[in-house]
Amino acid sequence: MKTFFTVAAATLALMTPAYADGDIAKGEKTFKKCKACHMIVSPEGETLYKGGKTGPNLYGVIGRTAGTGDFKYSKALIEAGAAGLVWDEETLVAFTANPKKFLKAQGTNGKTKMSFKLKKGGEDITAFLVSLSPAPVAEEAGDDVAEEAETEETTTTD
Repeated sequence: MKTFFTVAAATLALMTPAYADGDIAKGEKTFKKCKACHMIVSPEGETLYKGGKTGPNLYGVIGRTAGTGDFKYSKALIEAGAAGLVWDEETLVAFTANPKKFLKAQGTNGKTKMSFKLKKGGEDITAFLVSLSPAPVAEEAGDDVAEEAETEETTTTD
């Protein structure tokens, strides 16, 4: 049982994303530029950051497939997501710096509803968004922990 908890703790530590380049406090301040269009609301309906509804809710955006969720996304963003684009720190920073250019680089027509360009501060906003989002779920790690628990249980009961 002790091994199970050690493995579980190590797995959780490895699953925690590192955003060394981002400053959460600066990201919250910079996010004020984004709130005209975006809000951050948990699935339970808790408003974590009040903002507009012109853009999608950014709760849990890191780790989400682009163009998915409860919003009417542009065709280009949906295509990028269907081709495998999943938001992470790097992709979100690149997208916010120049959305049209970013989507064209993904092989789409580049048309997007986001017209704002964030020249700097993308890493900070990403860190801020991560700080308000749920921890990512690693299915493979969870399976390994479950197998370790079964092995530990079998070993101790034999």
